[in-house]
Amino acid sequence: MARKFLYVIAGLIVLAIAATFAYRLFGVQLLRQAMVPGTSFQAQPAMARGIYARRDMWIARPDLPGNPALWTPAGMAPAKNLPAAVFFIHPTSYLDRARWNAPLDNREANDRAALFLRGQASAFNGVGGIWAPRYRQATFGAFLTNQADAQKALDLAYRDVTLAFDRFLEEAGDRPIILAGHSQGALHLTRLLHDRIAGTPLAKRIVAAYVVGWPVSRTADLPALGLPECAAADQAGCILSWQSFAEPADPSLIVDTFDGTKGFTGAPRKGTPMICTNPLTGTPGATAPASANLGTLFPNADLSGATLQPGRVPARCDGRGFLLIGSGPEVGPYVLPGNNYHVFDYSLFWANVRADAARRLKAFQARK
Repeated sequence: MARKFLYVIAGLIVLAIAATFAYRLFGVQLLRQAMVPGTSFQAQPAMARGIYARRDMWIARPDLPGNPALWTPAGMAPAKNLPAAVFFIHPTSYLDRARWNAPLDNREANDRAALFLRGQASAFNGVGGIWAPRYRQATFGAFLTNQADAQKALDLAYRDVTLAFDRFLEEAGDRPIILAGHSQGALHLTRLLHDRIAGTPLAKRIVAAYVVGWPVSRTADLPALGLPECAAADQAGCILSWQSFAEPADPSLIVDTFDGTKGFTGAPRKGTPMICTNPLTGTPGATAPASANLGTLFPNADLSGATLQPGRVPARCDGRGFLLIGSGPEVGPYVLPGNNYHVFDYSLFWANVRADAARRLKAFQARK
């Protein structure tokens, strides 16, 4: 699943920084030539089990100076009372073709990851302390090939994530847990749900899992992930997922690849519906006008900040499970082929995601 499906979407967020123009003109073939590593995968030793006790192994954690996840737009601030613990897995930020996996000390990749946390993970700083680990993420080029080395790279990255998750659980204590990720991070999150949450007592501590920018089949994946799809805006202990497109949308590349894979249940994904949570309503299969949007982040030219503007972007679930946003706002030059707003899956609905997390936490606390 991983190396084939990330071929279409997991690297898209990286295109927003490095390759959007080339992608539009020359497509995947050019990206393969430029980005797929030309060397063989080199096995690396597993990291020491206690390594994530070190603060420098995290891009964000509550006691980290300069924590990028604490960013907020003007007029808002992180909450001081943080009853929940948030585990956030950042998307792909490593572009180098010299290696299949990012070195932990790669400055460019870490700077990009911090940028993503400001625009994505920050939506959760109103409800919980945020932990976001550094991990030896698979390079962008691993998502453009079917080589066995690509899957090895993704497996290496996932092993790091599991070690970080173990440490996070120690740090979180008995607090309610929110899980979130985007793109490659959302892929690793689905594996965590399958491997570490489903069928365990830990599932009862999950406020919600935000599997954003990554499709989840309602029939071939969901039954094996240990949590149901969120059916109500005030439901706790459930999964949210969406993929954003302006209209007319062309998600054919995603659908074609998705239909060639098997889900976590072992069943084919072909023709199956995907989870589509409307982030404006917090419910599946819903339609909402722009007036329901509490605030979209509009980035400035150098991506150093953003303003929050309400009432600009509508949303409706359509077809097999894509989130359509009308003609789409002007948010910069990074809208991808097919009118794909993947890069902006969180920022389009930043204030609603923030409110959604608070609402679901309240519902979780009321169950006690």
